[in-house]
Amino acid sequence: MATERTLSIIKPDATARNLTGKINAKFEEAGLRIAAQKRIHLTKAQAGEFYKVHAERPFYDELCTFMASGPVVVQVLEGEGAIAKNRDVMGATNPADAAPGTIRAEFAESVGENSVHGSDAPETAAEEIAYFFAGIEVVG
Repeated sequence: MATERTLSIIKPDATARNLTGKINAKFEEAGLRIAAQKRIHLTKAQAGEFYKVHAERPFYDELCTFMASGPVVVQVLEGEGAIAKNRDVMGATNPADAAPGTIRAEFAESVGENSVHGSDAPETAAEEIAYFFAGIEVVG
């Protein structure tokens, strides 16, 4: 497997409960390195632009409102097969379906407030990373 980069977002439900360190520990224990990280507060418009792929879905407005409801931690994770590894560490979107020990099994409050976001493919990872980070900010 090749070394990859992927975007990770620690969502408002998790930052509000001071889970950033515990979540980052799970990434690092899985062999992922944090190559860039910052805490920001998205506006609803910024969240809407980021999640525009979901604009036609019924949950879009609720998702944008939630993502603008408090600070998030955006970060670039790097490592062997980082995209798949990150998705494994996050667990299933529905915490009821997430494997024990995953972030969502341990920390998610619901399907909507599921603590983390992760890129799903190399193309989306590149787009999502560029949305939040200038190249000079990402250091492996």
